[in-house]
Amino acid sequence: MDAATLRELIAAGRTPRMLDVRTPGEFEAAHIPGAYNVPLDLLREHRAELRSHLDEDVVLICRSGVRAGQAGQALGTVGLPNVKVLDGGMLAWQVTNAPVNQGRPRWDLERQVRLVAGSIVLAAIVASVFVPGLKWVAAFIGAGLTFAALTNTCAMGMLSKLPYNRGASCDLDTIVGQLRDGSRK
Repeated sequence: MDAATLRELIAAGRTPRMLDVRTPGEFEAAHIPGAYNVPLDLLREHRAELRSHLDEDVVLICRSGVRAGQAGQALGTVGLPNVKVLDGGMLAWQVTNAPVNQGRPRWDLERQVRLVAGSIVLAAIVASVFVPGLKWVAAFIGAGLTFAALTNTCAMGMLSKLPYNRGASCDLDTIVGQLRDGSRK
C-alpha cells in the first residue's frame, strides 16, 4: 500500500490497524498518528497471541518497508488476512508531508548499524598497523555485512535492545491492552 492510499483511507474514516514494527526509540522519535508500536522481535515472538487482536485490515510500517515485510511474513504464518506493508515506510510517508507525531529525535537503527560497523572496521584497520592479525576483524565485519545483505537479516539489529533504542513500555501485555481497548498514540 502506498502512502497516498493510506492517507485516503484515514481521511475517509476507514483507518486500518497500523502496526509500526520499528524500535520503541524510533517510534517515539516519529510515527503516524494512530499507529501502535509492536517491535519486530516482539511481533515475531508473539504473532499467534497478536493475531487474535488483529481481525481487521492491518498495515505494517517501518522505516523503509524491509522490517514491515518481514513482519508481514511472520503474520502470514498464523493466517492473518488483509495484511499490507506501507511501501517505502516512514520515509515515503514523510515525503508526502503526511501528519507525523514527532518526539525526541533519535538515530534510526540502520544509521546506528552503519556507525558501529564502520567504527569497528576503521579501528581494526588502524590497529592492524601494530597488530597485523586485527585486519581479520575488519574482514569478519565485511563478511557479516555481506551475509546480512544476501539474507536480508542483520545480527547488528541487536542494537535495538540497547537502552537508547528503548522507549516507553513496549511489552506484550501493554500492546494487547492497547489493541483490545483501541487506544492509540
